[in-house]
Amino acid sequence: MGEDQFSTKLSQAWRDEKRSAMLYRAMAAKELDEEKRAILLRMAEAEDRHAERWAEKLKKLGQEPRRFKETFVERVRRWMLLRSDSSTAARMLEEGESEADTLYEALLQTAPSEDDRTALREAQREEHAHSKVLEEFERPSSHPQGRLDRILGRERWHVRAGGWIGQAIYGVNDGLGAAFGVVSGVAGATDSNAQFVLLSGFAAMVASALSMGSGAYLATKSEREVYEAELDRERGEIESNPEEEKEELELFYQLKGFSELEATSMADRLAIHPEQMLRTLAHEELGLSEQSFPNQWKSAISATISTAIGAAVPVIPFIFAHGMTALIISLIVSTVAHFIVGASKVFVTGRSWLKSGTEMTLIGLGEAATTYVIGLLVSPALV
Repeated sequence: MGEDQFSTKLSQAWRDEKRSAMLYRAMAAKELDEEKRAILLRMAEAEDRHAERWAEKLKKLGQEPRRFKETFVERVRRWMLLRSDSSTAARMLEEGESEADTLYEALLQTAPSEDDRTALREAQREEHAHSKVLEEFERPSSHPQGRLDRILGRERWHVRAGGWIGQAIYGVNDGLGAAFGVVSGVAGATDSNAQFVLLSGFAAMVASALSMGSGAYLATKSEREVYEAELDRERGEIESNPEEEKEELELFYQLKGFSELEATSMADRLAIHPEQMLRTLAHEELGLSEQSFPNQWKSAISATISTAIGAAVPVIPFIFAHGMTALIISLIVSTVAHFIVGASKVFVTGRSWLKSGTEMTLIGLGEAATTYVIGLLVSPALV
């Protein structure tokens, strides 16, 4: 049963690769830019290699694929593709690569042997590379804005400088929102009894801070582990098929505006230093860079402290006041804090500070009003 399912999906993968190769060649035929045309043809050749590999596997499984023939829907799609501008066509092809990636994920689950899984992973990673290439096709590399977008999008100092600031802001945001909701709900249910509000508020503060801290630690650690795992896989591909990996680098460099000769020269230089080539491929093909991952302990400490600070804001007034007076002070202080934290997001998002602050204030007030009403509705059951 498992082998039948695998062969069925593999047959679909064979069809997809044949269709993709045909589409890349069709796009190359209408492409006026010589470098892009060459890249499209090389991508078509890669799809052909995948198709041949799956055809051989299907033969071994006793299911030799039939002659490829387009369906009506596929013919219409090709017609639309060839009449679209380069950017739109690239997006359409990129969608096809995403569908192929999903199919390969399903094939990995049903593959009968480790050799099959290795072959599927190699093909899947090449599909990822094709997707990155197509992303570059969406904006001409010679266009100044295209170059600027790539520079700004990939400058790692933006990540490093904004990382802990953004984490702190969002930590305060989460702590403030969670505690404000708890304080409002308990105040509504207990007629603003300071003891109950303090108990529940500080419990919410500790729980939120620990949750955010552990979550930040695990998320950052997992990201780094994924990065290291991807590096290991890429390292294996460089060792097993260095020429194909070098070819991928050449494609990326050509799409950045380098000539074919320059791209080949740069790839050849990197190939002399396998570790540098490895990190460059991880960056270009997967968008991964070791510098983009903060230290997990710094992330955890930043998230924990900032969440605790945010959660303490609506609780503190109940230490110095009681009843409705404490609730009103908490409401005023928390509302101001919501606006300040929302406006502070400008450091991370670049949005209007007034719009961001107002938006967060309204959300916080809506949350508090909702939980307060719920508390009032629940209060009779507590008597």
